[in-house]
Amino acid sequence: MTTINAATYPIHFEEKGYQELTSLVSERNYSSIFVLVDDNTSNCCYPRFMELFFTNKPMEVIQIEAGEVHKNIETCVGVWNAMTELGADRKSLLITLGGGVITDLGGFVASAFKRGIDFVNIPTTLLSMVDASVGGKTGVDLGVLKNQIGVFANPELIVIDAEYLQTVTPREIRSGTAEIIKYGMTHDIRLFNEIKDNDELNIVDLIHRSIEIKNEVVLEDPKEQSVRKVLNWGHTIGHGIESYFLENNKKEALTHGEAIAIGMVCEAYLSSKVLGFPENQVTEIKEAIVNIYGKVALYEEDFDPILKLMKHDKKNVGGEINFVLLRNYEDFEINCNASEILIRESLMFYVTYK
Repeated sequence: MTTINAATYPIHFEEKGYQELTSLVSERNYSSIFVLVDDNTSNCCYPRFMELFFTNKPMEVIQIEAGEVHKNIETCVGVWNAMTELGADRKSLLITLGGGVITDLGGFVASAFKRGIDFVNIPTTLLSMVDASVGGKTGVDLGVLKNQIGVFANPELIVIDAEYLQTVTPREIRSGTAEIIKYGMTHDIRLFNEIKDNDELNIVDLIHRSIEIKNEVVLEDPKEQSVRKVLNWGHTIGHGIESYFLENNKKEALTHGEAIAIGMVCEAYLSSKVLGFPENQVTEIKEAIVNIYGKVALYEEDFDPILKLMKHDKKNVGGEINFVLLRNYEDFEINCNASEILIRESLMFYVTYK
């Protein structure tokens, strides 16, 4: 697959990525290298990384616990302390090897350590390959509130190696697929059609196009002042649901993609009411999402806490909940508002689907 050039960094694929990483380390003459992994990628991904990356620079591995619940400032402090104890300086390089938690948190750790050191992202899940690792967003959660603390900071390069997908569960693949569906509905309907119409689809074939779309949007609006907000399609309600299931001990936590998938169903309903998005396409979205992800147990008594969490969404201004909504596939509008009544209706639209 051909290299994709972002504003200040390249996105390389497969073996070429490791070759370019080796060249980068040699050219920049880093004093030391730190590799950030979690419990899973330490065992499943780090051995492959070491087979393909060659350096004579001092290298240390820092391991954190896996999972969204550890994507917080306390974990960052632990990583900063470990780097300090291991002698990291302003000429050190941090390589993130993991999913969205690792790339988000690792980028933030690097951007703040000694006012900023270089970092490289090597995403190992589908979600992080097509979304989290690309675009320069870094950060951590504040309690259960998603990505409330962070900065925009670009890596030096990104390595996309689809072989790492052999190490993740089918559930994690489905989670990442939600972001590809998002790109399909907002920018290239072929992606959505291929996913919903093919039970035996090779999802790897869609990775390059998904990254192209995200990169095009980010190049136009690097810091989410306007059009980049489209990448939040499904995320306003989806993040509220994800946070609610994370904090509620009576609920099994959802993956990011599972929550965003519900969010796309609900926001398709809002789109039909606010912008006239065709009702047959609302039904199409709902049927496809339930077919791919199954039906999540959501009840009317869950609506109030979900709405409360939605009010902390980063896109909100002046207390108004802001949405990205669709007029049609590939035709979107940012900064849309919907009444609380409509939001409740959209959640009920999902809940009552048989």
